[in-house]
Amino acid sequence: MAGALPLPIIVIVALVIMFLASAIKVLNEYERAVVFRLGRVRDVKGPGLIIIIPVIDKIVKIDMRVLAMDVPPQDIITRDNVSIKVNAVIYFRVMDANASVINVENYLYATSQLAQTTLRSVCGQVELDEILSEREKINLEIQSILDRSTDPWGIKVSMVEVKHIDLPEEMKRAMAKQAEAERERRAKVISAEGEFQAAQKLIEAAALMSSQPMSLQLRYLQTLNQIAAENNSTTVFPIPIDLFKSFIK
Repeated sequence: MAGALPLPIIVIVALVIMFLASAIKVLNEYERAVVFRLGRVRDVKGPGLIIIIPVIDKIVKIDMRVLAMDVPPQDIITRDNVSIKVNAVIYFRVMDANASVINVENYLYATSQLAQTTLRSVCGQVELDEILSEREKINLEIQSILDRSTDPWGIKVSMVEVKHIDLPEEMKRAMAKQAEAERERRAKVISAEGEFQAAQKLIEAAALMSSQPMSLQLRYLQTLNQIAAENNSTTVFPIPIDLFKSFIK
C-alpha cells in the first residue's frame, strides 16, 4: 500500500516504545525504589522520574508514609490469672528503604507478627488492674520493644495504642460489684466525716454558751419562737426560774 511504513520500521518503533515504557518509571513523592541490577542492590531512587535497564534491572517500591496497622485481638492471661482479649493499633514508617527490602522478607508481615507477640508478652506480665489503669505505660513499653526490634529492618515505630480490652462476663459483674461497694464506702466515710465535724461544732458552741449563760437563755427563747411559728398547736414548756435571774438583775 502506498505511503505505508515498512514492517521492519513498525517493529523497531514498537520495540522502542516498549523499551521506553519499561525503562521509564515515575515515583510519587512518598515512594522510593530499591534498584536491583542482576541480583545486586545498585541504588535507592526516587521520587520523580527514574530510568532503569529493562530485564537487567528490577525495582521494589517502598511506601515511606506513616502506616497504621491493626493488631488482631490476642488471647492473654494476665499475671493474676485473668483471661482477656486485647487488640491494638501501631503507627510506623519505613526510614531506610534499602534495609526494609534486604534485611527482612516482608516487613509488613514481620511487623504485624512481632506486634502480636509483644502485645501478649507485655500484657501477660502485669495484672488486670494495671492494664486498665495504666494503659499509657503499657503503650510506651510495647512501642519501645517494637522500635528496638524493627530498627534493623529500617522501620521506626512511632506510637502504639491499646484499643479495646474484652473482659469475661463474670469479671465484668465482679468489677461492677466492686465499684458499687467502693461508692458505698465513700458515701459512709463522707457521712461519718460530716457527723464528726458537726459534733465538733456543737462542742465548740456548747463551750461558748457555758461561758455566757445569757446566750443559752436567748437560744432557748429563740427555739420557742421557731416552734410557735411552725406549729399552731399549743405547746407547754417548763421554764426554769434561773431563766429570769438575769432579767431581774
